[in-house]
Amino acid sequence: MSDVREGLAYSREHEWVEKLSETRVRVGISDFAQEQLGDLVFVELPEVGAKVTMDESLGSIESVKAVSDIFSPVSGTVVEVNGKLENDPEAINQDPYQEGWLVVIELSDPDELNQLLTAEQYAEFVSEE
Repeated sequence: MSDVREGLAYSREHEWVEKLSETRVRVGISDFAQEQLGDLVFVELPEVGAKVTMDESLGSIESVKAVSDIFSPVSGTVVEVNGKLENDPEAINQDPYQEGWLVVIELSDPDELNQLLTAEQYAEFVSEE
């Protein structure tokens, strides 16, 4: 069973969201997503300052199996990018919730967080997949 962390919010596209402040969140892909993808070989992330829109692609992730879009779980501006992933994409496989985070986003609409799944709802969602 995949590791679903309490205290995080999740999208149906398998991204997690950690609230850092009222207007700032850290985003990554869930343990379930990295398990499905397999060994990651490349991650393409947006530049700092890029605008992202909820449910639209913010980058891509490439595994030995396939290339997949990473969908932004919220709308806003990218204020930080995990530069470590450029040379070490497998950090996502090893630790998707700590070392393997993707971006920090300054929210343009904090109310969007209410549309995300709780850990319990997400665990139920992936158990059905």
